[in-house]
Amino acid sequence: MAGNSFGKLFRLTTFGESHGQAIGGVIDGCPAGLKLDLEKIQKELNRRRPGQSAIVTQRKEPDTVEFLSGIFEEQTTGTPIGFIIKNANQKSKDYSHIKDTYRPSHADYTYDEKYGVRDYRGGGRSSARETACRVVAGALAKQILSDIEITAYTASVGEIELQKSHKELDFSVIETNPVRCPDTATAEKMESYIKEIRAEGDTVGGTLQCIIKNVPKGLGEPVFDKLHAELGKAMLSINAVKGFEYGSGFEGTKMKGSQHNDLFNNDGSTRTNLSGGIQGGISNGMNIYFNVAFKPVATIMQNQETINAQGESVEMQGKGRHDPCVVPRAVPIVEAMAALVIADYMLQNKSSKF
Repeated sequence: MAGNSFGKLFRLTTFGESHGQAIGGVIDGCPAGLKLDLEKIQKELNRRRPGQSAIVTQRKEPDTVEFLSGIFEEQTTGTPIGFIIKNANQKSKDYSHIKDTYRPSHADYTYDEKYGVRDYRGGGRSSARETACRVVAGALAKQILSDIEITAYTASVGEIELQKSHKELDFSVIETNPVRCPDTATAEKMESYIKEIRAEGDTVGGTLQCIIKNVPKGLGEPVFDKLHAELGKAMLSINAVKGFEYGSGFEGTKMKGSQHNDLFNNDGSTRTNLSGGIQGGISNGMNIYFNVAFKPVATIMQNQETINAQGESVEMQGKGRHDPCVVPRAVPIVEAMAALVIADYMLQNKSSKF
């Protein structure tokens, strides 16, 4: 299986399955001599951890990261950083009913068609449990990017949307509610709605917004490695993501050029930022901001028509522990992937000047 690595100079390779002994990764290209705060890395993992509230999957995993190499006395040595996260609360029997059955809109069918074999326990390699490895690497990348702020938050759940712009929001509120929405009143509506959806045995999607502040000018490598293209790839590689837009996005298509152009100030900054901090695929020093769309989780606790491995029509219902909405737990994942992209380009910029 290819496609398990991300990044060029700062490169993450992940391994493991949802119900295997452990998941883990190898981080290559981390500069030597970086003093790490290991507690911050664990804190980021705790933000993604299952079972953290009543509106997420109740799988109980400690998600404790164990570093195997590349760190000595809490400093990076410049060698590959290996780590594992042990799986402690698998309930594989919850998936025995789909051993030969394909869940609609899940990776079950395509994995079987491509490889001729699949680990049906929790989705195996296609499980979002793999994203814990990304959070570890992203938390480490954040410590390289000490002056750069990366903040993601829930902007919508179903039809419930955050009505305030990011300039009006109080980001200190994000971690005070289980939905991770920076507006308390909207967060309460979202939480209630997710609980209703869960009671129906159904799931719901939503969107995240992410803002990256204090980005230096000059990140990005045209023509095919534009900064926004790599951010798009990073976000679209996350389980359940269906869309990515940065800057004015699709709303910009409704505007005239005279309305959309970001006029310059004398110092090179711009009066508006419809470009989303990126022009010509290169960061211009303004804030980078983008939206990420997540579909409803495919596994629902309702009867659905599907097919089995023999091509026969059958009826199935999801079992086990699943998120009714992945959006709240995806916040640290989106931040992690953004950090991986920015750290990689920072290192590319540094090497290009030698």
